[in-house]
Amino acid sequence: MTIGVVGGGAAGFFAAIHAAYSGHKVMLFEKHRKVLSKVLISGGGRCNLTQGTFNTIELLKGYPRGRNFLKKVFAHFSVADTVSWFEKQGVPVKTEADGRVFPQSDDSRSVVSALLNEARRVGVVVEMNRGVGSIEVLKNGFRVQGKDFSRCVDRLIVCSGGSSKQEGYGFMDGLGLRMVAPIPSLFTFNTPETELKKLRGLSVPNGYIRFEGSKLNYSGPILITHWGLSGPAVLKLSAFGAGWLHEKSYQAVALIRWDEGFTPDSLLRELQAYKTKHPRKNIHKNALFGLPARLWIFLASRAEIDEELNWEAISKKKINKLIENLFKFPLKISGKTTFKEEFVTAGGIALDEIDPNTMESRKYPGLFFAGEVIDVDGITGGYNFQAAWSTGFLAGKSSTIVEL
Repeated sequence: MTIGVVGGGAAGFFAAIHAAYSGHKVMLFEKHRKVLSKVLISGGGRCNLTQGTFNTIELLKGYPRGRNFLKKVFAHFSVADTVSWFEKQGVPVKTEADGRVFPQSDDSRSVVSALLNEARRVGVVVEMNRGVGSIEVLKNGFRVQGKDFSRCVDRLIVCSGGSSKQEGYGFMDGLGLRMVAPIPSLFTFNTPETELKKLRGLSVPNGYIRFEGSKLNYSGPILITHWGLSGPAVLKLSAFGAGWLHEKSYQAVALIRWDEGFTPDSLLRELQAYKTKHPRKNIHKNALFGLPARLWIFLASRAEIDEELNWEAISKKKINKLIENLFKFPLKISGKTTFKEEFVTAGGIALDEIDPNTMESRKYPGLFFAGEVIDVDGITGGYNFQAAWSTGFLAGKSSTIVEL
């Protein structure tokens, strides 16, 4: 039996390897001249290969779309299975404080090498520059065709990744599968009209951000950049708010709490206590609440507090305005920017087209899917790779045991 795999990314290689473990012939078709490119650049070149959350219920909270589907997938291949597999391939891992799992080498090349070496060991045939243009369903298999090639296979696993445009899935048009229109996920916020950009490079470790007029919110580190806002809280909010922001053409108002623990009452008490204890201290020159000095000065200026003003001379009105900027700082969002090279989309093949216990098409026996080509995506922190490993494993294994 011959098994074809479309796509040479994380899911594609994992599917190919696990299909080849059965001893069947496996051919992998990659449209570019290089494979595993996204693995190589991920995590700043360190490769955040999974999320160290071994409790599946907690892990699923990192997926804005596809949780119920992935719950069944993870029952077959979990985070623990991912860690075990890579360590058996000579890639020991470490878990950082925020739960991200990296190779101990801090080098994504160790992950890429492990996948390439194992694929080579089990006989996966990798064909480069093989962009698939169409898939034809045959009586006993499938034909994949490209610009200058045609191959017939008994089973086919599609791991072509996400696409920013519907046309990116055009090679599957003939299959008549239901598709969810792709939209961006995991992006940073552009704020072209704000003076806050002058503070680029500053960050707060435990901020809170929500969108005005919605229930969308997230907490975590927030980073001020030369184009606007980034950091884990922003990226996670972009993932959960992907659909809402897309509908609004990425025009919204973000309300920032510079520390998740702030409340108007607690801020008022602490500011009044500081005023009583240090009446002659200059407001601008003495940053409070552990905020970066430049951010504190910016917020004080936004509250119309003169830079020469001491605490004994501040009015109640200006204290209230300072509290408002600390607790609910309004920021107009106008556009987005892709997060580094980590391109992630929401959308793809609708999940009701796929059996989550095998990753097989419900419409075409012998056709399987894995990775970002399906309508599943996760927040930053190793979630997307874990989905790739798990769906790739399941598709690869199932392709060798399902009878047509």
